[in-house]
Amino acid sequence: MSGNSFGKIFRLSTFGESHGKAIGGIIDGCPAGIDLQESDIQKELDRRRPGQSNITTDRKESDSVQLLSGVFEGKTTGTPIGFLIPNKDQKSKDYSNIKNVFRPSHADYTYQVKYGIRDYKGGGRASARETANWVVGGSVAQKVLGFSGIEISSYVSQVGSISMLNGSIFYDDLSIDASSVRCPELSFAKKMVALIEACKASGDSLGGKISVVIRNVIPGLGRPVFSKLSADLSHALFSINAVKAVEIGIGANAAQETGAEQNDGFIFEEGKVTTSTNNSGGIQGGISNGSDILISVTFKPPATILQKQQTVSEAGEKAEFQAVGRHDPCVVPRAVPIVKAMCAMVLADHILLKRTDKI
Repeated sequence: MSGNSFGKIFRLSTFGESHGKAIGGIIDGCPAGIDLQESDIQKELDRRRPGQSNITTDRKESDSVQLLSGVFEGKTTGTPIGFLIPNKDQKSKDYSNIKNVFRPSHADYTYQVKYGIRDYKGGGRASARETANWVVGGSVAQKVLGFSGIEISSYVSQVGSISMLNGSIFYDDLSIDASSVRCPELSFAKKMVALIEACKASGDSLGGKISVVIRNVIPGLGRPVFSKLSADLSHALFSINAVKAVEIGIGANAAQETGAEQNDGFIFEEGKVTTSTNNSGGIQGGISNGSDILISVTFKPPATILQKQQTVSEAGEKAEFQAVGRHDPCVVPRAVPIVKAMCAMVLADHILLKRTDKI
């Protein structure tokens, strides 16, 4: 299986399965001399880990990261950063009932038809457990971004039919983490939590949206034609399990407005060129223009629900399937640090790429 590495200069390669002994990876291309402690990474992993509230899966994983290489006396050395995250709370017996059947809307059938073999325990490599590795990579990338002053705000702006009025405001992590659903507007957060709890009680699941606001972005990040910043961000975010749409700036609403309505006029303000509006979401021609980068990421409802569903077996026979075990009724609260991590790695990569664009 290929496709296990991400990035050009700042590059993450990962390994592991949901119910294996451990997951982990190697981060290559990180500059030397950056302050880095395991606690810096653990802070973001704790935001993603399972079992953190009553609206997430009951699986108990500490997600304790172990740095194996690339750091000496608290600073990166410029060599590959190896890391490991042990799996401790696997319950593989919960998946014995799906050994020979394909779960609806999961990767079971597609993995089987592609490789002729699959790890049915927790979805194996297709499991969102893999995303813990990405949070490690993103935590290191955020350290790189710190030198440019770039900051990323990622938060839940919609769950089911409940949506915040404005998803383009920058919120700090303290405000975002004030609710278990990670919506910074508490009046909406309470409604979202209640909706998820009701859905969980019925054995069903919900989708939602995560908004991203990236500020202090330097202009000139991104490369035409096939390495546009918008393209690389979309690639990164579509790699996340359950993502069904990525919108930048005005997004899908661009189809219903005229050019006169949505063009961003240039102005000169505070000694620099900027725009009077930001319908482009901070990216024009695939290159950052210095305005805030605005992104919306849509997640489908988790495919694992605790209701009976119709499917077929590997032999093509009709079968009835009902999931057991521990599952997220809505993934967006735990996906917030994952989205942030993927954006951070793309931006760190493009900052390093920009150094090679001209003398």
